[in-house]
Amino acid sequence: MSANKVQRPASKRVGKRSKYIYGNPLRTIVLGTLGSLLMMVGSFGVGWLADASPLQRIPFVISLRYNISGIILCIILLAVGGMIMCREWLRLSQKLIVWRGNAKRYTWLAIVCWTTPQLIAFPLFSRDIFSYFAQGRVMLSGQNPYEVGVSSINNFFQYGADPLWAQSPPPYGPIFLWIEQGVAWLAGTNVDLGIYLFRGVAVFGVALIAYFVPKIAALHNINGVRALWLVVANPLFIAQFVTAGHNDALMTGFAVAGTYFAAAHRNWKGGILGITLVTLAIAVKPIALVILPFIGLLWAGRGASWPRKFMFWALTLAVSLAELGIMGLINGFGFGWVGALSTTSGQLIWYAPVGFIAWMAGMIFTPLLGGETAETIRDAIGSMGKLIGMLGAVLVMFVGQDSKLVRRIGISLGCIVIFAPMIQSWYLLWIIPFLAASGIRTDWQLDFYFITTLFFMIYAVSDQLDVSPYIQDFDMNMGRLIAVVISLAYASYLVFIDPATRRVLRRGKRSSIYQVII
Repeated sequence: MSANKVQRPASKRVGKRSKYIYGNPLRTIVLGTLGSLLMMVGSFGVGWLADASPLQRIPFVISLRYNISGIILCIILLAVGGMIMCREWLRLSQKLIVWRGNAKRYTWLAIVCWTTPQLIAFPLFSRDIFSYFAQGRVMLSGQNPYEVGVSSINNFFQYGADPLWAQSPPPYGPIFLWIEQGVAWLAGTNVDLGIYLFRGVAVFGVALIAYFVPKIAALHNINGVRALWLVVANPLFIAQFVTAGHNDALMTGFAVAGTYFAAAHRNWKGGILGITLVTLAIAVKPIALVILPFIGLLWAGRGASWPRKFMFWALTLAVSLAELGIMGLINGFGFGWVGALSTTSGQLIWYAPVGFIAWMAGMIFTPLLGGETAETIRDAIGSMGKLIGMLGAVLVMFVGQDSKLVRRIGISLGCIVIFAPMIQSWYLLWIIPFLAASGIRTDWQLDFYFITTLFFMIYAVSDQLDVSPYIQDFDMNMGRLIAVVISLAYASYLVFIDPATRRVLRRGKRSSIYQVII
């Protein structure tokens, strides 16, 4: 079936609307907004709040957070709302049959409408944002956060920081430490104001991603509107970069901006600007170091010889280290963040391939060799996975076409993430902007992306719920069970039963439609 045959019935259905629109995207946008609103209301009952928060004393919030029926209602709203957002995100790709005409307007409308309720929601899916605030208080106290943990400040537990990291140095660079200090200074002891200020910082990062991803896509002759839908309209992206407020949003925003300038202007101006922006990303979270060698390759120019590549790698490293050195000199902490990179070491999770192997090894060897030996073996497997990931990232630096340098950035980051024993869902969001901007094909790649989004949304809505420990006959594990049953049932319905969304995952049925989208 040709693309023309697909568009003829579409134009009959839409009447005077753009010939590129199939059905009514406004209905999809409204339903997705409803899903976001349900998540927002659900957050009032099971989202994270600090013990010191005055919001804890609002009667409406009390009615949701401190009785079993209110908690269960909020868990249901959260799970159903998240799955509705996933469904309408998939549906939007069916309504905007070709990503031209009014597609850009509708995509932006969806992003704004789906994101706005999450600006108000209580933090969900992670408590990291509370640690940011506590670390800012450490900075205000004049202490070195790389040497002392948040437990060093008075009443740190009241600020909502996870006790697990109470004595751990922050694995963040000088730029984000300054942001933490600035937010803590503005908010004072008002932790809620601090949380929403940090969310504003994350939204700035989201804005950078939304602005530069289409620009990078245009450099690759990829439809920028489709790339925007894949990245910024994605409910997982909204959940982790807006609702949870991860500083990864700011890091990724700087990294994407730097990559654009280095790729669009492959000269000294583009190279220096690209290095500076990626260095800002490193100064938020040092994992952005992985991107730096590719900026050097972009700076070296097309068809560069190996001596020229090595020279520009050296220049790139020198410029970035000089900029980081100046930052370290100003804040007085130097390169203290290097030692803090081991903060999350030893962590693993069952769905990470290496984490699963390490977990199984621990289960097998603990009764045979004892707990300490089994833990040593488990840690060795995790370290081996990290080493393989780093070797893969380095290999991608040396192997690949010059025209695919942006894609190679995504693959390099992917190597680091996939072979890590601990994979958080927001780690995937480091990768997606680079892959989407350089082209995600409508075959197994898109299928894998859809299923991955559904999996991590299911995990997100059931992973961390703030259920009061003082509630009798109900705890967090019971809440998680309710959330995972509802979200898993809904996701199964989308994939196997729903007559609209199951077509998205039936490649043969959609091939002629989506060939035009690419």
